[in-house]
Amino acid sequence: MKTRAIILAGGEGTRLSILTAKRTKPAVPFGGKYRIIDFALSNCINSNLFDIIIIAQYRPHSLIEHIGAGGPWDLDREISGGVKLFTPYQAQASGWFRGTADAIQQNFAFIKRGNPDYLLILSGDHIYNMNYEEMIEFHQASQADVTIATVEVPIEEASRYGIISIDEQQRIISFVEKPEKPQSNLINMGVYIFKREIIDSILWEDHLKPDSSHDFGKDIIPDMIRRNFRVIAFPYHGYWVDVGTVQSYWKAHMDLLQPNPKFNLFSPEWRVITREEIQPPCFIHENAQVEHSLICNGCVIYPGAKVIHSVLSPGVHVHSGAEIDQSVILNDSVIGENVKINRSILDKHVKIHENAIIGQCINQNDENAITLIGKNSIVAANMILEAGSVVYTDIVPADYSSTIVHANERIQTKRLPNEL
Repeated sequence: MKTRAIILAGGEGTRLSILTAKRTKPAVPFGGKYRIIDFALSNCINSNLFDIIIIAQYRPHSLIEHIGAGGPWDLDREISGGVKLFTPYQAQASGWFRGTADAIQQNFAFIKRGNPDYLLILSGDHIYNMNYEEMIEFHQASQADVTIATVEVPIEEASRYGIISIDEQQRIISFVEKPEKPQSNLINMGVYIFKREIIDSILWEDHLKPDSSHDFGKDIIPDMIRRNFRVIAFPYHGYWVDVGTVQSYWKAHMDLLQPNPKFNLFSPEWRVITREEIQPPCFIHENAQVEHSLICNGCVIYPGAKVIHSVLSPGVHVHSGAEIDQSVILNDSVIGENVKINRSILDKHVKIHENAIIGQCINQNDENAITLIGKNSIVAANMILEAGSVVYTDIVPADYSSTIVHANERIQTKRLPNEL
């Protein structure tokens, strides 16, 4: 039986704010050296699935560059399997994908080439380790038309997802997409296995419905349940997180730093594979302090600097006297002398000049707020960014109207696009 994996990687990811201003959500860096899509890709490889299609849409340039020919994942194959990356094209009524199901439908002529028996459909923006072979075997044994991976989440987060109810045989009897008041905490993980002939006919029927949003969660799955297809739930009990919000993205990084982390980046049996960046080893100077943190290649921690419970991506420089706590600093950012950073996320190539304070908490209401600084932005010396403030991409000192950016304030450039 032949299975082809399809990774949906076109998400705009607006809830990730400035982190997706210049890239699609699956291309956002994670865990110091990875991209979010690396986890779905690595799950495929570790599950012995080497026939993969990636469907992209929003700002795919970083993603295309990252995937390349697929060499790091052993996917640079032309004859059998390998990785192919599809983007929207204009032909007759085709165009931008109107939903997750439409993304599959518009590419189905290519997807069904070679007549795979099963299609494994994955979201490219989740952090988890999962053996898809076990789910495929479960799907076959259940004689399901479609199998959906499910996981339990805290009830207060359940409204972000599709809520599932099952009977004693794991058959799904109801599916409600993102209800305001969820009745259960069992949710859809966005991992589906379809029989090819089933999804072929289902997608075409949905394509012809003018009132459909052409989405798996909103349209396809509920309709299949109503029509009495065998829609079966596959229970997953490991670590899984949708890093689709700033809070969940930050928390997933903090989860990596727990004494007994729920998610293991260092398992030799289940490697997370990525495109290696060329960086020298990290260097931690005498009298620098690093505690309970992930420090990647190319980082330099200068004398007297302090990094606590944080994740530093490749090439970050932290100068003398700077203190970083509970923060995520992406590639090649420079933290100046005596800078203080707390509960913040800094995108790539950010420069923080000396004595600046990032994430200053003014009152108790701001204790859980996360401060964001966009790619290529500069924070001038002695500035204060209060907790929860946002600095957009490509900001320079002239774009600030004050030396203080208040909580929940947004700083955007005043320059024209051709001046950036």
